This record gives sequence, C-alpha cells and structure tokens, in this order.
Amino acid sequence: MFEDEAGFGRINKPKPCWFPKGFRPSVPCHHIREFRYAFGAVEPLNGKNFFLTMPFCNTNCTNVFLDQLSKQYPDDFILLVCDGAAWHRSKILVIPENIQLLSIPPYTPEMNPIEQIWE
Repeated sequence: MFEDEAGFGRINKPKPCWFPKGFRPSVPCHHIREFRYAFGAVEPLNGKNFFLTMPFCNTNCTNVFLDQLSKQYPDDFILLVCDGAAWHRSKILVIPENIQLLSIPPYTPEMNPIEQIWE
C-alpha cells in the first residue's frame, strides 16, 4: 500500500476593496484558521484503501493511523510505502507487527500513486 497525508483548511483574510473617495468602508469579518489532515493508504492494484481524518499531522496521529490500518487488515502483511516525512522516521513511532514501512527517495512524489488522489 502507498501512504500519504494531505492538509485541507481555510484561512479567511480581509482583502482591500474599492470604495468612493471620502468614505471608509466597514467590512465585518472574522479570522478563520481551520485545518484537517487526511491520512490515506491505497493499494493501486486492487483498490483497497483506508483513510482517516485527523486534527494534526504529527507522530501521534500517525501512530493512530497505523494502529487503525493494522486493525482494518489484521490478516494481511502490509508493506507501506511512504515519503520521508519527519513523523515517519520518529523514534516514538509505533509500527504494528503486520506493517513494515518503506520510504521512497526524497523529492519524488511522482513515485507515490496516492498523490494522484489529492489532486
């Protein structure tokens, strides 16, 4: 399976606008900064997949993802191909017994088919 994470969010910022000379516009707004991260694993040959939405993209969330992926496919041994993100190499990463991580070379996202899903 191929694994990757993608961040989805929204940031609302006020923008300049045109207004008649002599008037100062009042534009009520609130700043919004919301982010969610999708963790996914896909087997391109048979279409098996697993996705989780997480609040952060870090080692703790990766541990939850790996644990849930392991439970989703308890009878399979999963060779999980992933990029070189820091949380994939963390010393506190807990890799279940039925999963083995394999990293792709740096700066080669085209080698990871799951990148096409985020498009």
